[in-house]
Amino acid sequence: MMTTSRRRFLKLSAGGVVGLSMGGISLKAFANEQLDPENPQAKALQYVHKSAKEGQMCGNCALIQGADGEAWRPCGIFPGKLVNSEGWCAAWAKKPG
Repeated sequence: MMTTSRRRFLKLSAGGVVGLSMGGISLKAFANEQLDPENPQAKALQYVHKSAKEGQMCGNCALIQGADGEAWRPCGIFPGKLVNSEGWCAAWAKKPG
């Protein structure tokens, strides 16, 4: 039967915390490619970089992520891709509030 010392437990816990925080950084870095409107998923959802719909754009959609005011932001519909805040797709849903 293996026993774990308090020192070993603390080392493993600290390593886990560092690993989780570094993982969050790498996930942010992963979403750095702008979505191409010719992408099959983008085409299926009719994504465009510039919305033609009055009052509907990625910047005021409930699915957009990232900080307000950024021109290109991650979207929950297109993992690993950035969408134009002025863009639009058929999955647009009004942001609550």
